[in-house]
Amino acid sequence: MHIYAIANQKGGVGKTTTAVNLAAGLALAGRRTLLVDMDPQANATLSLYGFDEPRRTIYDLLLGRLKAEEALLRGMQPNLDLIPSTIDLAGAEAELLGMIGGQHALSSRLPTGLLATYDAVVIDAPPSLGLLTINSLAAADRVIVPVSASVFALKGIAQLESTIEQVRENLGRSELRIGGVLVTLYDNTNVAGDVLQAVRDRFGALVFETVIPKNIKLEEAHSRTENIFSYAPNAAGAIAYQQFVEEVIARD
Repeated sequence: MHIYAIANQKGGVGKTTTAVNLAAGLALAGRRTLLVDMDPQANATLSLYGFDEPRRTIYDLLLGRLKAEEALLRGMQPNLDLIPSTIDLAGAEAELLGMIGGQHALSSRLPTGLLATYDAVVIDAPPSLGLLTINSLAAADRVIVPVSASVFALKGIAQLESTIEQVRENLGRSELRIGGVLVTLYDNTNVAGDVLQAVRDRFGALVFETVIPKNIKLEEAHSRTENIFSYAPNAAGAIAYQQFVEEVIARD
């Protein structure tokens, strides 16, 4: 069983879209999956739960106000559970800073017994390198980095790699490593082709063969609070994410 943190401090790279559709795709493949929304924007929660505000969220869990089982929303789809987020999570970093073990708050509140009931856990980390992302990395053993096919695609990746290494060394997470780099928002332009080649030159075999195209159906699915497989299963975005999920499983 792997715990995947989907992380990139650069926004607008398809991070949450990747987290939601990876979790949904793993569930469709028969893998019991937990999606943990660690992003205060709560877009993964919106995609699965809808526009209503959950009563119990990751914010309460991190601050020790409830147990993981109490924060769970079960059966978002067959094989897929959710620990939802809330905009209140934006204030959690200041509170975690004052807590002993604040960097381990997430991992310490996801009990082994609960994790053992899943085949995979997907964590949607926030687009930053703050304490919420540190918590996401410290709870994971694999990091999947979505990178958009744009001019500034590689900007900041070295800083993320440095943060991962610090978590490995300083927080005792020797098993944590980059599990793959996923190129997203790809179109058939020279710029996108050059970026794809630069990413492959930089990361080699870590880069997934699958490339996620720019696809309006991916945006529509989010606005309709669905994953791409239920909203538009024959769309180019759905086909690409299905191939990506298969690659993730093959690397397991």
